[in-house]
Amino acid sequence: MGKFDNLSGHCAIITGASGGIGSEFASQLTKRGCSAILVDIDPGRLRTVAEKIGKESSRAPYILVADLSDKDIEEKLDEFCVENDLDPDILINNAGIFSFRPVTDTSTKLIDSFIGVHVGAVTVLSRWFAARRAAKGSGWILNMSSMSCWMPMPGLAMYASTKAYIRVFSRSLHYEMKDHDVGVTVACPGGISTDLFGLPDNLKKLAVAIGVLDTPERFVRKAIDRMLRKKKQYINGWLNRVSIFSVGLTPTPVRMMVKHRLLDKGIIR
Repeated sequence: MGKFDNLSGHCAIITGASGGIGSEFASQLTKRGCSAILVDIDPGRLRTVAEKIGKESSRAPYILVADLSDKDIEEKLDEFCVENDLDPDILINNAGIFSFRPVTDTSTKLIDSFIGVHVGAVTVLSRWFAARRAAKGSGWILNMSSMSCWMPMPGLAMYASTKAYIRVFSRSLHYEMKDHDVGVTVACPGGISTDLFGLPDNLKKLAVAIGVLDTPERFVRKAIDRMLRKKKQYINGWLNRVSIFSVGLTPTPVRMMVKHRLLDKGIIR
């Protein structure tokens, strides 16, 4: 048995836990004996996930329905932990939103959501959690960025820029918390076969088969491993790691082709 195969006595907060990667994080951690607090804005999906995980692991997770962009989100989490006598030592900032459209076609409300969830919530919750765990001298934070943080492509301005913030913020916090033995890891996945991008099931299966997309199960297993080993960063797959360098060399005509063929014609929205 590996060092971190048994996480009994540990407790994890997972945001965006009502589906996709978030629910997979919750499932894998509870199967290792970890208690889990699932946080999401969707009460119906959150309860469904919690019931499913409870049956699979015999350890029913706690659920907190909350809007992560609320100004008092850390107070809500603090009160929830006190009320339920919980002392979380793992934080996974997984919640995210996606949109492929020009900035000028993006509503102010959606822009506020990008900033509120990807920038505001990640910053506030990381700070709140890091301060708690620094006082105890242990803990783990995993913040979800994206390969898109290296991709200033038309249509991805809000998604890529806010994910880039998560990466830079997390890398800096990693060094700040090192003396307190609190690990801060940022994951920058390439495509994952979830509902985030709106692909039909047949295309998702094809993308996984040819290696363009990773499965949530495989990505989460490796991300948890990197987090528990307190690595700075995790990028899944050698192709994704190599592509970081090639993306920066993408010529303007190619970027404009994306705009003209996909955005202007409304093929992807």
